[in-house]
Amino acid sequence: MPRPRRDSEILPAKERLENAFWTLLADRPFGKITVTDVVHEARVNRNSFYYHFSGLPELADSAIMVEIERLPLPPVPDSHDDPLVVWHTFCSSMVASPENIQRIDHLALLTSDHSTRDLVESLRDFMRLTLLSLLDETPSSINNTKRVLLDFAVGGILSLLSHWPSMRHTVTLREVQNRDVAVLAMGLYVSMSRQDTDGFWERLYLDSAHLGGKDSAIAGLEAYRV
Repeated sequence: MPRPRRDSEILPAKERLENAFWTLLADRPFGKITVTDVVHEARVNRNSFYYHFSGLPELADSAIMVEIERLPLPPVPDSHDDPLVVWHTFCSSMVASPENIQRIDHLALLTSDHSTRDLVESLRDFMRLTLLSLLDETPSSINNTKRVLLDFAVGGILSLLSHWPSMRHTVTLREVQNRDVAVLAMGLYVSMSRQDTDGFWERLYLDSAHLGGKDSAIAGLEAYRV
């Protein structure tokens, strides 16, 4: 099949098709979306659709992967970083970008009533692969402990996405940067990485000495080490 001619539209056909997928998924269940709907919404012809995709499932996978790849993730802290500071910086930069908020809106649609089990599984698989890549791991190299942590993290992200429509206009940056949230998020993140986690937990418990007393902080650290 010859390559479709690119017209003078601002966005290339593939990107318009992916955008059309999200627009239509917000409007109706995936099972009621047709190729005709997509090409009309994207303003491309059917040849353009079938040049890029074999069908709607492949379009959906492509659209999901693009959003996940473009959504920034916090960097894995090295031994000199404070994971809590990394989390605060990441959250601030995330909410400052309307494009990032829109990407979260899109991914949240995959947990809505308009989605399907296959779309949720695609989202889950792509998130797992993205995190594995970020952590410099592969499905075959990751050990059982990290596999459990990874599944826990992905499950948590899916849960957050399902609540996102009711949270997006009420949640505040201060709530997201809450210490408990930061400890949970970055503690899990650091534990999945190949970084030495002792430094993170030592800083956390020693810092807690200013809040709950040095003795309780040391006791907590010793309990963690055991």
